[in-house]
Formats: sequence, C-alpha cells, structure tokens
Amino acid sequence: MSQCDSSSKTDSPHSTELPLKGVRVLELGSLIAGPYAGSIFAQFGAEVIKVEPPGSGDPLRKWRKMYKDTSLWWYSQSRNKKSITLDLKSPDAQAIIHDLVKDVDIVIENFRPGTLEKWNLGWEQLSAIKPELIMLRVSGYGQDGPYSSRPGFAAIAESIGGLRHLVGYPDQPPVRVGVSIGDTLASLYGVIGAMMAMHHLKVNKGTGQFIDVALYESVFGVMESLIPEYGMFGFIRERTGASMPGIAPSGSYMSKDQRYIVIAANSDSIFKRLMNAMERPDLANDPELSQNDGRAKRSDELDEAIQAWTSQHTLKSALAILEAAAVPSSGINNAEDIYNDPHFHAREMIVEHPLSGDDKISLPGIVPKLSLTPGQTKWLGPKLGEHTEEVLGSLGLDEDKIMSLRESGVI
Repeated sequence: MSQCDSSSKTDSPHSTELPLKGVRVLELGSLIAGPYAGSIFAQFGAEVIKVEPPGSGDPLRKWRKMYKDTSLWWYSQSRNKKSITLDLKSPDAQAIIHDLVKDVDIVIENFRPGTLEKWNLGWEQLSAIKPELIMLRVSGYGQDGPYSSRPGFAAIAESIGGLRHLVGYPDQPPVRVGVSIGDTLASLYGVIGAMMAMHHLKVNKGTGQFIDVALYESVFGVMESLIPEYGMFGFIRERTGASMPGIAPSGSYMSKDQRYIVIAANSDSIFKRLMNAMERPDLANDPELSQNDGRAKRSDELDEAIQAWTSQHTLKSALAILEAAAVPSSGINNAEDIYNDPHFHAREMIVEHPLSGDDKISLPGIVPKLSLTPGQTKWLGPKLGEHTEEVLGSLGLDEDKIMSLRESGVI
C-alpha cells in the first residue's frame, strides 16, 4: 500500500495530531452516501474500519474510470480507511461486528431500513451492546414514514426533493446535476449530525443516539425559498436555465470568442461597479436600479446590456476588466481548466500521490482547511480485505480461527 504524505503546507504552524485522533468509526455502507461520510472522518484522523462483502467488495471499486482493476474514484473516496471483509448475513460475521462495536464511537450504514435489523445489527441491538454508540443511518427516505422501505439513489432523491425540477431550461426536460449531489449532501449532513451527537455525549454528558439522514431531505434542505414562496403565494418555481429570477443581474453571457462568462452582480454596490466597468453610467446611476427589487423587474433589459458588452470582449479580456472592477465573475471550468488553474494548486486542492511504479494519481485536496490540525491523506483506498487480519487479530482471533472464517466464506 502506498503511503502518502500530508497535503498540508509545510510553513504553517500545524499540529502533528489530527482533530479526530482517537475516534473509531465502523463503516457498513457501500457506494457514496455512507462511505463519503466515512471518508471525511478518515481524512481528519479517525480510524475508519470499512466492512466490505468478501470477493466483490464495495461496488465503487468498479465505477467510472479504472486504473488496472480498480476505480480511481475508489482510491480517492476510500483514502485512509482500513478494509475488512465480512459477510454480514453470517451469524459469525454478526458476532464479529458485535465485538467491534464495543470499541467504536460511530457506526455508519446506508442500507435500506430494516436490513440491518434482519441481520441482528440494527440500532436496538448495537446500542444495547454499547449505550454510548452514535449510529449514522443514511437511507433514501429515512427510517420511518410511508416511503421508508423504498430503495433510493441520489437521482431519485434529487427528483423527490425538488432539485431536478429546477435544473435545465424551461422548454426542455429536466436534467440531472453532473455529480451525485444528493449522496454527498446526505453525507455532509450525516457528519454534522454525528459531530453534534458526539458533542452532546462528551460535553453535555448525554447518551448515544442515532442520526436519521434521508437523501431526499438532504436535497430538500437546501432548496432555499421554494416552499415559503409556494406556501405564501402558491408560486411554483420552474427551470430558468442560467438565470436566477428575482436576483439581478446574475447569469451566463457569451463572449466574443464564444466562451461563457458567469457574472454575479446582484448586490447593490457590485451592480454599480459592473455598470461603470461597462461604461453604462445611465444604468449605474438609475435610481430604479439601486436595489435588487427594482433590478429584478428590469432583469431582461440588464441581461441584454451585459450580453451586448461581453460580446465585444474575449473571455480573458472581459475577466480582466471585471476583476479590476471587483465584480464576481469567471469562465465555466472543465476538468482541464481546473487541473491547470494556479489557484487550485496554490491552495493544494490538487495533490499527487503515488500509485505503483512511476504512476501517480491526482486527488482533490481535503476540505475544510483547519489552521492547526488540517486533514491528511495517509494512504489511498486500500485493497479489498487488506486489514482483515489486523482488525480481527485485535479482537483476539488467532490465525486458525481467521483461516476457518476465510474457508467458510465469512471473511
């Protein structure tokens, strides 16, 4: 296994300890929503023991672009984790989980509700073993309610939660966001919930508890004024392409060299700076446009004026003018743009790590950045079952017992 150095800047006064040192996490989930939460814990120092099915492992190992026989995504999302194999349907494997739970702080799972209960691994069973346990439960629709037994992936959650309806253009079918945003939003809510529960346990002298995170609720939770506007006015927000109705000016505009420029000048002072940079003092000093509600009424007029200006400039020259005027703006980056962007590299948001031989992998840097105890990439996503013997040995299982479990397919 390739060991990787921290991606932290060497001239910062960093502590040698990571903030979650001493926290032990048992990850029972697969794919994204549960495991992405586990990856955040692992990057900040928690010992994360990932349980995978023998033989096949987490399906993410085979998703998207592959390096030899392993997904590049796997190497990134599973960094710093320990992999053990267990067939959770087996009573012997369940007994091992029960033993592990005695010495872990957090259990992460993203099975369909009721699945772990069938395997004697649900909240009631595990919390009886360790009352201080924190259990992060991620599912499509939550642990209860009429939809709870339904399977749910991010694409479904994004549709149920209201996001899919808003993405795209009004005269075209809804489209999906290009990443599994429903999964990662759920992961982030899950980590926040687990940290709150740990604070309650350790600082408020509370007890253990489980965190019920639903994918659709994680999407719904970031839908801004969608429901207040419907509840008050019966207003149903629709797809609007690149514009933001009611917030003006903010949109994408075509440059002279046929590149899109995103301009967000929807605050009062920034709007005035933009109009002056465009040499439109008539609009900059128009009292009707001094605040957003007035600009929203004339958003089409403003968009036409901005488009007329950007069409006279290349992307590079337009951005130079806008930067000089302190107007938030950018091109629309693809992977190549990001990879070559000096700011990403200066902030160590793209970091190379060795794979094998001379091959290297570029990983996203760790977010958020803590000034004294930043996260680290210690190793890449592990081989399937790489840490099985180490973890089972820590429970007191000898070589003969481990061999017997392997021969019977339990591990």
